[in-house]
Amino acid sequence: MRLFAHILAFLALATFAGQPASAQSILRDAETEAFLDDISAPLVEAAGLVPGNVDVVLINDPSINAFVAGGQVVYIHSGLIDAADTANEVQGVIAHELGHITGGHIIRIREGYGAATNITLLSMLAGIGAALAGAGDAAMGIIMAGQQAALGKFLAFSRTQEASADAAGAKYLSDAGISGRGSLAFFGKLLNKEVRYGIRQDDEAGFYRTHPLSGDRISKLRETYEVDPAWEAPLDPDWERRFQRVKAKLQGYVAKPEYTYRDYPESDQSTPALLARAYAYHKEARIDRALDTADALIARDPADPYFLELKGQVLLESGRPGEAIVPLRRATELTRAEPLIAAMLGHALIATEEEANYEEAERVLRAAVGRDRYNPFAWYQLGVVYAARGDMPRARLASAEQQVMNRQYPLALRSAQAAEAGLPTGSPDWLRAQDIAMEARALMEQQCEIKNGRGCADLRR
Repeated sequence: MRLFAHILAFLALATFAGQPASAQSILRDAETEAFLDDISAPLVEAAGLVPGNVDVVLINDPSINAFVAGGQVVYIHSGLIDAADTANEVQGVIAHELGHITGGHIIRIREGYGAATNITLLSMLAGIGAALAGAGDAAMGIIMAGQQAALGKFLAFSRTQEASADAAGAKYLSDAGISGRGSLAFFGKLLNKEVRYGIRQDDEAGFYRTHPLSGDRISKLRETYEVDPAWEAPLDPDWERRFQRVKAKLQGYVAKPEYTYRDYPESDQSTPALLARAYAYHKEARIDRALDTADALIARDPADPYFLELKGQVLLESGRPGEAIVPLRRATELTRAEPLIAAMLGHALIATEEEANYEEAERVLRAAVGRDRYNPFAWYQLGVVYAARGDMPRARLASAEQQVMNRQYPLALRSAQAAEAGLPTGSPDWLRAQDIAMEARALMEQQCEIKNGRGCADLRR
């Protein structure tokens, strides 16, 4: 049964990947998100999609991977950013994933699974028949052969989709005037890993892979890229500069400090190195070193909002919210109230516990959730400031918003019902409370069906 278990494991992975972003370990950073949006925008447009409707989401996972899971969202693992050397390499991955979106591959995966399941069921029925006839060994052989055929059919379907996404990604890079050199370079890294860890490159080993062999992919893509007019296009220096900053910040935030100090030693006084070490110092509670490094960055460019955000974050998270307000307020102004930075400013204002700061906190937090509703932390902080100002119905509504995003559906339902009871009938907030209550109730019902095979009668009341 091990072969069929591979199919089930793959489907379980697909199910996990299809969970809402709030259910996964999502990394959110204003500078990183702006960078990913900017480098993907020309590719999204080349794919015939609307840039503002496609999201690139970073997941805290050290493996080298990227995937789509329905909708117009590309998920990238932090390990992929760490493995890449250029923004152009990341663009190659994004272009490939956009090929999955435009090809409707997540929807069509049911076709491949359905065909594989039919083969498996037929082989099991035949095997049961053989077993009933007394041929136990033959029954097991029939079942195993059927499962092997099923897995082969399913993975062949998957490999076809990957090849299709490769071709689509190459076209999007070309149409956007972006070189495919980064795409080839990244596949080269994957091939080197396969060789290093002894993964065989022959067809027998490749049969059980969901992707075409890396060597084959490189060969086919090279033929396409090298004749493309964009092959010799220079890399965008601004994107490459920003990529090095984002990569350094990411390592400083997720890696062990000793690894950060190894890769970005004190002798390296570049901006990316200072950013990486600032986060590493902060993780080790070396607050003075972190602040000195942040100040050194600000001295290089006093109008860089992300340097100011860094200083504000270190001050806020080290228990000095009053001092954090000035740099965070300035960063918010420079980014025109970027939601993540504005939410941090709101947090700092509330953390001072000074009533005079609550009005500004409410204003910046409302602006933050107005531009980015999918930020449970900002909703939580908004609920805190509403409660501090005595507006309990809206405090309940803000709690319901963040609870439903955190999949706390019973709490979200109760909070939404309490908010609805206290808000003016027919007002936008009252209507929103009704919407959240219905959403929470529906999701609870869905969970009951998955768990019990039937709905929960008490939720229908």
